[in-house]
This record gives sequence, C-alpha cells and structure tokens, in this order.
Amino acid sequence: MMAGQQRWYVVQTQPNAENKAVVHLARQGFEIYLPRYLKRRRHARRVDVVGVPLFPCYLFVAIDVTVQRWRSIYSTVGVSRLLCAGDLPAPVSDQVVTNLKQREDAAGFVQLERWPQFRLGDKIRVLEGAFSDCLGLYEGMTDKDRVAILLDLLGRKVRVLLDAEGVAAV
Repeated sequence: MMAGQQRWYVVQTQPNAENKAVVHLARQGFEIYLPRYLKRRRHARRVDVVGVPLFPCYLFVAIDVTVQRWRSIYSTVGVSRLLCAGDLPAPVSDQVVTNLKQREDAAGFVQLERWPQFRLGDKIRVLEGAFSDCLGLYEGMTDKDRVAILLDLLGRKVRVLLDAEGVAAV
C-alpha cells in the first residue's frame, strides 16, 4: 500500500458509546463516519424522533495504515476494538461508505426504505397495543407512519389505524 492512501475500516465501540468514540478518535486526527438515521421512539406516552446510529456499536474510520498510528485506536475511550484480519485492520470497500453517504438527507441522516412493504390483503400481526397478537388484513397506508388494517372483532371486520412499526407480516 502506498503512503497517502486512506481506506475505511470498522471500529467496534462500547455499548451506547458511539458519540464518545467519535469525539476521541477525531481528537487523534482520524476521519470518522458514523451513519445515523431518524428513529421514532416512544416513552411515557410521548413519541419523539431521534437520530440513532444505523449500526449500533459500530462506526467507520479512515486510516492510512502506512502513515498513521492506527494502533492507538485500541486504547481510545469508547472503543472496544478495531476489526482486523490477522494483525492488520480489515478494510471495507469504499463503495459501502459512499453508498451510505449518498443516501443521506440535508441534515446528514441516512434515508431508509419506507416500510412496511405489504400488499393489499396480506395477513398482518399486531405487535403492540390493545390489539397485540391479533391478526388482520393489510388495507393500506394512511400516511407515512400509520397503516390501516382490517381486524376481525366481534364477528365483523373493523378498520383500525396503527403505527407502521407496531405491525409485522405473518
């Protein structure tokens, strides 16, 4: 490998320490990429949208192994280890990081495919809430976050609107 040739590598962080690792690795002069996406989080009857790591406990670091002191990564606060093949770090294809960066919006969050990917009439299981474990039929999306399903309640079909994250295909 020639000098001045940075490649992307994967760093495993300690649980929930991705941001701490980013700060300390950047302080050492490493280029870091922590892909994040927006996730809906429910807590105490509130729904928040928060940015969370796309790959929990992992981030990408750009290193030129011929020039940079990459072994210092092992003793960095928040880092568990650098993924290696033998004694050297295992490189990741540059295309992986490039593809992730291309899917980012203006705020820097990776845009994921909108789900659920159901077809009309697919059987659906409710995962949470008052109708937990009930089976129904997929009827459509009412907006980007809610699905309409037909549940068999009291001997007739009833249309119910639920959060898209609260249902799964059977």
